[in-house]
Amino acid sequence: MLNMLDLLYILSGESLSFIFFLDARVWVFLMYREMTRKRIQIKKIDNISSRQVTFSKRRKGLFKKAQELSTLCDADIALIVFSATSKLFEYASSSMHQVIERRDRHSASHRLDRPAIDQLQLESDSNDMLRQKVEDKNRELRQMNGEDLQGLTLQELQKLEELLKRGLTNISKVKDEKIMQEISTLKRKEVELTEENQKLKQVPSLTHVQRQSSESIISTSSYLPEDGGGDTCLKLGLPLLK
Repeated sequence: MLNMLDLLYILSGESLSFIFFLDARVWVFLMYREMTRKRIQIKKIDNISSRQVTFSKRRKGLFKKAQELSTLCDADIALIVFSATSKLFEYASSSMHQVIERRDRHSASHRLDRPAIDQLQLESDSNDMLRQKVEDKNRELRQMNGEDLQGLTLQELQKLEELLKRGLTNISKVKDEKIMQEISTLKRKEVELTEENQKLKQVPSLTHVQRQSSESIISTSSYLPEDGGGDTCLKLGLPLLK
């Protein structure tokens, strides 16, 4: 008579595990799927020896997978690996040199086709950037008008307050400058108007002098004979002898 649990065997590395329980009369076979599997954290191995061992194992596995992929799918594969000690390891399904040349030709032809696509992408990125700047400026304007403030933090609100204070200071400064300019303009116009008034005050005296001259001419002409039939002649010559 054997014990209830005679053998426990788990196949490591597979998704299915098999547990066999051996009894005197009944063989019980259980198959279950592992729901969880312990995952190895991917990070740099601190221990140098362990790192070298892991590198050797993983490198061999990588090259094996590359060989299988090349055989199964008729793919042209080349792998270049440098270890931490700068040791070179490489694998090529055909020729490393040919694969590299093929890659360079592909890159060159790809670069020739890229300018138009790159230009369109650049323009699209520029438009997106400009659109984002416009949205940011509109949001800043709304916030300066006291809108859309709920999403701001205390620090952002303080910064906005300082910005508004500086803006008010600048506005007051510019306003004072404008007022002083208007005052200077008004004073200059006042001086010009005063000079014009002085000139206008001198106009009546000139008119009076002109009126007197006109009256003198009229009075002199009144002494002339009214008979318009006489002729007045002036003759030049020696006096006649009697």
